[in-house]
Amino acid sequence: MSAIPPERPPAVQGAPPRRGVIHDLGYRPYDGTRLGPGAIALALFSTGLRNVFGLGRSGKSKVLPWTLLALNLLPAVIVVGVMVMVKLDSLPVGFARYATTTQILVSIFVAAQAPILFSHDQRHGSIVLYLARPLRPATYALVRLASLWAAVLVYLVVPVLILYVGALLAELPVWEQTVDALQALLLVFLLAGMLAGLAAVISSWSVRRGFAVVATIMVLLLGNGIVAVIQGIAWDQGQDRIGEVAGLFSPYSLYRGLMELFDLPQATITPPEGAAMLTAYVVVTLATILVCIGLLVWRFKKVADR
Repeated sequence: MSAIPPERPPAVQGAPPRRGVIHDLGYRPYDGTRLGPGAIALALFSTGLRNVFGLGRSGKSKVLPWTLLALNLLPAVIVVGVMVMVKLDSLPVGFARYATTTQILVSIFVAAQAPILFSHDQRHGSIVLYLARPLRPATYALVRLASLWAAVLVYLVVPVLILYVGALLAELPVWEQTVDALQALLLVFLLAGMLAGLAAVISSWSVRRGFAVVATIMVLLLGNGIVAVIQGIAWDQGQDRIGEVAGLFSPYSLYRGLMELFDLPQATITPPEGAAMLTAYVVVTLATILVCIGLLVWRFKKVADR
């Protein structure tokens, strides 16, 4: 049998009722300016960008991103050194084409660092704190994506700027080099959006970093390899149209195809021919970015509803 709890002692007649007591522990109330959602989003963006590069984290967290960045910039630095010493009359590697020569390094970076922004919070449950008001799930998703997009842009834009400085030091035509550099900046902006968007969507669906890294690398590098094989076979068989259509299924092949917008040196053996196919490349590129944004927002709305 369970023990019968003792009865509460009867209240003493005439005694004052019990009241709560507030203890002053000495904490100072916050009397500063209360910032709105915009300030929260800006703080989330800056901390996300810092986390991607390991700033404010342990030393080993800085090794991979900064090593990859150094390796990514090394060819550009070497090219500039050669141009200045030898006085070349043209860039050995075009501004826009540089991203295709270091795509493995960029892919490893975005695959390894995207889970820091999109998987870590879900795995450790801190996502609940982020999604508390006034920060909405859509805002969280967009700001996190903006942090990753900006980080990828660092990898893609800085080499272009280094090559541009080298071209000016080698006394190449200023206007021509400026136009080419601006065209390259537009293209790498779109490439960064596709890479960041795909990596973000994959990482947002996995709480395990290893799975997200492997899946992202497979989508980016293995997918690009498959497209390149199909384009090679199509070109060899004289079926260029098949190769052009295959180029719509990989961010890097889309990027190489978009170079035709500015009549840049061909980076693919089956570039899009005709206005219709070139328009398809532009539409698929923009659609890839927008669909990734939509999926990311939808994903974190589902997380917030749990």
